[in-house]
Amino acid sequence: MKRCILLFCVLAVPRDSEALPQESTDYEATKRNSNLSSDMSFWLKSGQETLHKILNHRNNENRAKNVIIFIGDGMGLSSITSGRIYKGQLKGQAGEEYQLAFEKFPNTGLAKTYNVDMQVPDSAGTATAIFSGVKCRYNVIGLDARAQKKKCDKKINEASKLTTIADWAQQSGKDTGFVTTTRVTHATPAGLYAHTNSRDWECDSKMTKSQRDCVKDIARQLIEDEPGSHFKVIMGGGGQYLGMPLESNETDTCKRDDGRNLVEEWQAAHPQGKFVNNTQDLMSVDISKTSHILGIFSPSHMPYHAVKSSETPSLSNMTLQAIRMLKKNKNGFVLMVESGKIDLAHHANFAKLAMRELSELEEAVLVALQQVKVEETLIIVTADHSHSFSLNGYPKRGNDILGFANKPDEPNTKPYETLAYINGPGFFYHRRNNSNNVNETWRQVEQDETRGEPFYRNFAGIYLKDETHGGEDVGVYAIGPYAHLFRGTFEQNYIAHAIAYAACFKDWPSHCDDAYHRYFYAINMPEQSIKWSNSARQNIVSFTTTIALLLSMIFLRFC
Repeated sequence: MKRCILLFCVLAVPRDSEALPQESTDYEATKRNSNLSSDMSFWLKSGQETLHKILNHRNNENRAKNVIIFIGDGMGLSSITSGRIYKGQLKGQAGEEYQLAFEKFPNTGLAKTYNVDMQVPDSAGTATAIFSGVKCRYNVIGLDARAQKKKCDKKINEASKLTTIADWAQQSGKDTGFVTTTRVTHATPAGLYAHTNSRDWECDSKMTKSQRDCVKDIARQLIEDEPGSHFKVIMGGGGQYLGMPLESNETDTCKRDDGRNLVEEWQAAHPQGKFVNNTQDLMSVDISKTSHILGIFSPSHMPYHAVKSSETPSLSNMTLQAIRMLKKNKNGFVLMVESGKIDLAHHANFAKLAMRELSELEEAVLVALQQVKVEETLIIVTADHSHSFSLNGYPKRGNDILGFANKPDEPNTKPYETLAYINGPGFFYHRRNNSNNVNETWRQVEQDETRGEPFYRNFAGIYLKDETHGGEDVGVYAIGPYAHLFRGTFEQNYIAHAIAYAACFKDWPSHCDDAYHRYFYAINMPEQSIKWSNSARQNIVSFTTTIALLLSMIFLRFC
């Protein structure tokens, strides 16, 4: 009888193709008691709870009507760990036990971020990989490896031009859009719509005449060309790059040589659209009577969340209105949300600001989870790359994540911070002038009254004007239809392929119909190979059927 039960259990194991139960949408952060001296029973119970949760998870194989991809620019694993502790400590916990909202997603993978020509990447190449499914060169956007950095050739550009998830979604009848805390023409959002040999060509005054004759600046591509011209939602900074006039107190960053005001041109092209430039106007938009939203909230990048005024919308505000706008389409939508100033804070060695920006990203994720159903919405949270950012030393459990890894008040102790950088401008902030003695090299930062301020620079071991990216893999967190495709370690360009499969984009491999068996790789396959593939598939089905019959016979024989 035991053998019968065991065999029945084997036969009853659910297969990947079986119907799936709905996933929970309750991802509100809950406060737990931080027991720093938890005994054996605590950890045994914790391990069993996690095991039970994973064993009871079932893959969601619904069609992804909607796709939301969150990009934490520069949000490497050290940033996520530090941000987790920071957020937990803000909530009164020790911090280490806290889980960010997206860390509770049931599927996690690692993406390899290198560009085709660089071991450590930039955001242009990584955004291209994430959104187009094709890796490219450093600094290049929307063109494959045949295109050279800052060397435009019309024929090569045309041949190497890539399409993105925004193109595919629009061709499939979905609405599209993006929000960012950087300029709307910056590298990551530009990866959705632009095709250029340099991420720096955001407005025409950044280009030579020969370059302008070869390719449009990124701002023009956003407003004039597909898919940008069809975006239902565009929100972020960068007004001057679009030709908006500056206020008297604003810094000149990129004055357009052509004198065009692309915002006015956008308004003329979308008479039912709404242009907004502050929080009140954004949150007051009558979504039911509005066809498009263009929100431009600063001349260049938007201010950091920690120091912004109430007139500037938060990432959560923008995410909320974007989803409300896009989900009017019965066919669904694709939305990209970027917390872009995590990256800018790290470049300046502003660790606290980076943690605040990451915390705001989590809030935006929570907003999305409240606005959509995960049964029909694929939500992905990832980073384009990491940073040379370290969580180091041997600080005790619950130690202030923005504090020191050792005890500065102990005799003969040189204090060092838990959060530090390999390189960056923080080097000279910490170095004592005219000092050659290794034990007297660094200032007494433990006495620095500015350490609690947002723009305090953490220590950097080597001086650079801007801190550099890191080349390690980045996390990919997913929930919703076919989120289980994001497991293991994979190339970053794979993300776009998995999205296309889950959402059943037109002319892409999908689980919705036979498109998967017409995958574009087969176009150049010899006919014999295609026949072999079909034959192999039939053989697999026959083999599976035979095994099932044999197991049934064994079951009847012994029971």
